[in-house]
Amino acid sequence: MKYVTYEAGKGIPSLRLETTSLPALGKGEVTIAVEAFGVNRADTLQRQGKYPAPPGESDILGLEVSGEITSIAEGVDNWSVGDKVCALVPGGGYAEFVNVDARHVLPVPTSVSLTEAAGLTEVFLTAWQALTTFGSLKTGDRALIHAGASGVGLAALQLCRFKGVETATTASSEKKLAVCREQGAHLAINYKEQEFDEVIKSRWPVGVDFILDVVGGDYINRNLKVLKRDGMMIYLAMLAGRYADKLDMALLLAKRARIQGSTLRNRSDNYKAALVDDFVKHAMPGFANGALRVNVDTVLPVGQIQRAHQLLEDNATMGKVIVTW
Repeated sequence: MKYVTYEAGKGIPSLRLETTSLPALGKGEVTIAVEAFGVNRADTLQRQGKYPAPPGESDILGLEVSGEITSIAEGVDNWSVGDKVCALVPGGGYAEFVNVDARHVLPVPTSVSLTEAAGLTEVFLTAWQALTTFGSLKTGDRALIHAGASGVGLAALQLCRFKGVETATTASSEKKLAVCREQGAHLAINYKEQEFDEVIKSRWPVGVDFILDVVGGDYINRNLKVLKRDGMMIYLAMLAGRYADKLDMALLLAKRARIQGSTLRNRSDNYKAALVDDFVKHAMPGFANGALRVNVDTVLPVGQIQRAHQLLEDNATMGKVIVTW
């Protein structure tokens, strides 16, 4: 099979196509002939040598795919050869074939094309985990979603709307903010022109119940300022750097705030299976009735994989970059 290889730390030009043997099917797995795969910031970090694959997993890039099941391990009885699916994978997605734990596979909603489905699992499961597993958000709550025009941001905004949660969001341009409003943002803030904490305090003096942040840095204390007492902040990334600004412990204690870091890739197979099952039961119907959709920014052929990574690193996207074979 063909796959995309790279040299860690060598830059975008190191991405290229090579050929390798088909992976051996393991217990409890299905093989998917990959139609398309989503490109994520985790992929760019792994290429840079900053985010290695978990021990025992494929070093091939790629955390989400869509395609058709071509083979099934003995004992797997919930899928059939020929099923159109999308899946969460811990690695190996940038290839023509990938083996996946059958419990991490999702049916492609009838309203979603197979190409679009390649951008569904990583962002929606990440957002669902933050909002429901950890945040326990409910109808009537308020949430602040930073980087609202990102893949995870747009998924989170949609899921909040789906659950009846009012949202504020931040983005860097009016064009991006317009997309955020379309996805359900009630309060859209250009962080280059406005101080998000000042805007939120003026509009929502009581603050927000939940904050989803990928920035870090000096945002941590500003987040605390707009967080309600007993509120929660989830950190998914550190775009402003590894180290946060000095934490205001007095503010943290006064708010009785909870701060949690979250990843998905290195969690156990059982955890991911439970997350997928919960999402399919409670959120997947939203795709059928149009409440949820995959936000696709760009679709590129695999021969343009370098451009796909460049788009993410330039922060030039509003939604998912998807690559097709």
